[in-house]
Amino acid sequence: MRRHPPSRHVLAFGLAALAGMVDALGLLKLGGLFVSFMSGNSTRMAVGIATEPTLAWAAAGLIGAFVGGVFVGALLARMAGRWRKQAVLTLVLALLTIAASLAGSVGDGLTLLMAAAMGAVNNMFQRDGEVSIGVTYMTGALVKLGQALASAVTGGPAFGWLPHLLLWLGLVAGAVAGAVLFGRMDLGALWVACSWCLLLLAWSLWLGPLPRTDRLA
Repeated sequence: MRRHPPSRHVLAFGLAALAGMVDALGLLKLGGLFVSFMSGNSTRMAVGIATEPTLAWAAAGLIGAFVGGVFVGALLARMAGRWRKQAVLTLVLALLTIAASLAGSVGDGLTLLMAAAMGAVNNMFQRDGEVSIGVTYMTGALVKLGQALASAVTGGPAFGWLPHLLLWLGLVAGAVAGAVLFGRMDLGALWVACSWCLLLLAWSLWLGPLPRTDRLA
């Protein structure tokens, strides 16, 4: 993350909070499945294959929706060029808005839209066509946090661990907010997530397009 300027760090922290909020809403609605944490869903699917086929199918559907979101988001990012951040965020906002509009009128199927949105948002930060900052999963960030702490105590950058910690805290804070909102609004709380996504889109528009020579998207 140290290769990204502070303005993009702010965007990354905000996106992590959005992912935490949406994932908490999905987890509480689905009773144990996730809309952004696909490692957890893969384990639940595997367990379901052996013990509960209905659970396996539900987890598989979320995984498929997530991968589909990544696929569409990646294609859109390629077409948008230097404006790919704004294009991907617009797609995420559209998916979350549709899901919020359906809240209360359909069953758990709208969580597939939430999963697709969380897949798409992972196209926000890329380097050489691959994810440079994961904003919906924190295992990598926690590994880098531990490595940066080890580097700090052995003569490396004193605060190189801080961005990774803040990224993780962003997701945790968003998840806490999502849990509180779910208790009051159920999936109607997706409108709050939409509002937050709209603010992030406005921030990305203020940042403008990526520099022509910038390989860190």
